[in-house]
Amino acid sequence: MKLLLTNDDGIEAAGLGALLTATHELGEAVVVAPAGPQSGVSHAVTTGTAVRFETRGPGRYAVHGTPADCVRVGLHRLCPDAAWILSGVNHGGNLGADVYYSGTVAAVREAVLHGWTGIAFSHYHKRGMEFDWARAARWVGVVLADLLARSVVPGAFYNVNLPHLAPDAPDPDVVLCPLDPHPLPLSYRHEDDGGMHYDGDYHTRNRSAGADVDVCFSGNISVTQIKLL
Repeated sequence: MKLLLTNDDGIEAAGLGALLTATHELGEAVVVAPAGPQSGVSHAVTTGTAVRFETRGPGRYAVHGTPADCVRVGLHRLCPDAAWILSGVNHGGNLGADVYYSGTVAAVREAVLHGWTGIAFSHYHKRGMEFDWARAARWVGVVLADLLARSVVPGAFYNVNLPHLAPDAPDPDVVLCPLDPHPLPLSYRHEDDGGMHYDGDYHTRNRSAGADVDVCFSGNISVTQIKLL
């Protein structure tokens, strides 16, 4: 099985390395990822100028463009026989309303628009804690083994968020759950530069019991199927 891997943190990001590790026994991975960080660009695509890419090794390509550009170039030229598109692992959560801003999620959404399917992976980050990417890769591998074995639902994809647990915490449960409907906190502070600076507290955002924000913040892996078409 051919797997197209991408992200929005850039081709050298540790989270992408964790995703690649998780796929080693599941299929042949081809990496088509942004040449540099593209976090928060949502579903932007490049149409007025050229989208260039460069080879960074066997089955590894850096695209000078957005995550959605990466999927377009990957499916059009570099990996048209991909069975699944996998995006991430994002350095931070993409829960609830985040899916509309996230380049990580947009990469998979772009694939769905063209008839493919996929999974977006993100890792919630707690203040003052470091990511354990080896552990994250193990968790992603468990989720992948399950989701890749399921029947494909046309026009749908999965959004997965890993919790940020203490080093000695037991492995989390995997919970299939809905997307949280609450928006991100709408809060700005006025600075001396005359600008309004967003200062919403991501960690104390509203959450519905049993939805993805609540599941992930409670220490479990949230898996949400999102129907696009």
